[in-house]
Amino acid sequence: MPTAYANPPPMTDIAGDSSQQQRAAGASTLRTATENSTASPKDDSKRSRKSTRSWDYVWRSGVAGGVAGCAAKTFVAPLDRVKILFQTRNPQFAKYTGSTFGVLTAMKDIYHYEGGRGLFRGHSATLLRVFPYAGIKFLAYEQIRAYIIPNKDYETPFRRLISGSLAGVTSVFFTYPLEVVRVRLAFETKRDGRSSLVETCRKIYHEQPVTRPVASPTASSGGVAAAVDGAAAAMEAVTPRTGLSNFYRGFAPTILGMLPYAGMSFLTHDTATDLLRHPSIAQYTTLPKKSNHPDGKPAPLQSWAELAAGGIAGLISQTSSYPLEVIRRRMQVGGAVGDGHRLRIGETASMIFREGGFRGFFVGLTIGYVKVIPLAAVSFYTYERMKLVFGI
Repeated sequence: MPTAYANPPPMTDIAGDSSQQQRAAGASTLRTATENSTASPKDDSKRSRKSTRSWDYVWRSGVAGGVAGCAAKTFVAPLDRVKILFQTRNPQFAKYTGSTFGVLTAMKDIYHYEGGRGLFRGHSATLLRVFPYAGIKFLAYEQIRAYIIPNKDYETPFRRLISGSLAGVTSVFFTYPLEVVRVRLAFETKRDGRSSLVETCRKIYHEQPVTRPVASPTASSGGVAAAVDGAAAAMEAVTPRTGLSNFYRGFAPTILGMLPYAGMSFLTHDTATDLLRHPSIAQYTTLPKKSNHPDGKPAPLQSWAELAAGGIAGLISQTSSYPLEVIRRRMQVGGAVGDGHRLRIGETASMIFREGGFRGFFVGLTIGYVKVIPLAAVSFYTYERMKLVFGI
């Protein structure tokens, strides 16, 4: 018989070895727990950025944003139609601007002459534009924010503002042509002979701006004036006269308007939600976390609190960017009214000021508030709820 089996170790030695193994295992577990609890915020931020940049998070946030945009736009589509008619000074509806019940009267007239579908004129193009627009906007904000604000130490109002502004510019760049088509469809009010989506796109593509002769500089003209005229003529010569460039009418003021609009929208919403989650009132404004709630994400707000945060964001962002929005609308319909001259930002602003003074830049602002406040509220609310559905 082998010696190992002939002389087994004493039971006391076995018990001692077992006790040592248990103590070693307990110490290892304690070290692991201590290491996890003392993980630096930088490590947490790296894990958070990694999950945010994953393909699964990207497509889920994009779809959630697209659904949120479509839900919000459908909710306010009739108001959006009337606002465009007011902003572009449509001859049939200019008489209603400034009236106390002008919005309701305009909606009544549209319903009377065009039926219920008239209130949703151009809405199909709206949804085609809004789904990718909102999806890209929210997706881009999540990605840009994760890069600019890697952890709480970098959480500042300026960084939030920049993140929102860049997200808005990114989304507009990819979806602006559909916005031009939507505005042109909404601008038409004729009961008979209205253009289809394809016909409107064809018209915009083939429109050629009217060339206005530029007076040649005379001897009395200053050198600076002559140089400016020559530069303007050179720019006109290289600017495409027709084609795809027509779908980017008003793009410059759109970008200028989107910087404050999207930036203030996300900044205000994030700030409002932080205030509503303050420990002193959190029990009244937040919902309990579910078992599948993502780690590191704050508790979701109650419906009324989320809607309030979105509404406040819409109010502030609309006020800060509305004058540029009016300029953009007038430039977008430039081929449908007047002599077809392609207006620049300065020319459009001067024309608006001549027609209505300083108040001309805020025509339709009341209906803008009526539209944008619920639009932003429904948009942010739907997005946050869709994120909960998708588990992100």
